[in-house]
Amino acid sequence: MAGHSKWANIQHRKGRQDAQRSKLFSKLSKEITVAAKMGEPDPDKNPRLRLAVKEAKAVSVPKEVIDRAINKATGGDEENYEEVRYEGYGPEGIAVIVEAMTDNRNRTASSVRSLFTKSGGNLAETGAVSFMFERKGLVSYPASVGDADTVLMAAIEAGAEDVESSEESHDVYCDATDLHAVSTALEGALGESETTKLIWKPTTTTELNLEGAQKLMNLINALEDDDDVQTVTANFEISDEIMEQL
Repeated sequence: MAGHSKWANIQHRKGRQDAQRSKLFSKLSKEITVAAKMGEPDPDKNPRLRLAVKEAKAVSVPKEVIDRAINKATGGDEENYEEVRYEGYGPEGIAVIVEAMTDNRNRTASSVRSLFTKSGGNLAETGAVSFMFERKGLVSYPASVGDADTVLMAAIEAGAEDVESSEESHDVYCDATDLHAVSTALEGALGESETTKLIWKPTTTTELNLEGAQKLMNLINALEDDDDVQTVTANFEISDEIMEQL
């Protein structure tokens, strides 16, 4: 079981249930508002907003919530969020990238630093671990959309770089700058995706034992519970056997 994206998918399927769903809606709404402020409030004319709206729809965010988030951007909303990236080392020296949107950098930095420290890790300088990741576009489909060869051919035609297929899903990777074009082409061939977003893809990973996995998951869950944090990515692997024990 490699990487945080797989863990996030498992979390989504198992739940972390209603409280987490509400928090997820809030984070996605914030991304929609920021995307709308940075460009046109029309998803058809603003690729970042289009992706944010698509991601929100994929997890069943109600249309009225999406519309309200866009309207906040055009209605002179006083909240002014800025994007911040934090990098650090978690338990067992695992590299962790945290992306946040905040209206108070001091508050967010203090909170993130505290969570790293409590987990036995430490916050580092920007750039300390990001060289171990690549910025990529990710388009995910359920396994039911077709067999691996069908998805691979569609991905090649769409201009993607790589496909990872499993019993549960097909993950299509592309250059970050090509995500809009690739996702649009895939949509024409395979239909609506489950996920379309920019990610940090680890270039190297470290396999964790049960104790290390538990410590890292505690850190990831605590970070994701922070209202300012949007995404958390780490370069770890967990065997299926240990994943079952988690």
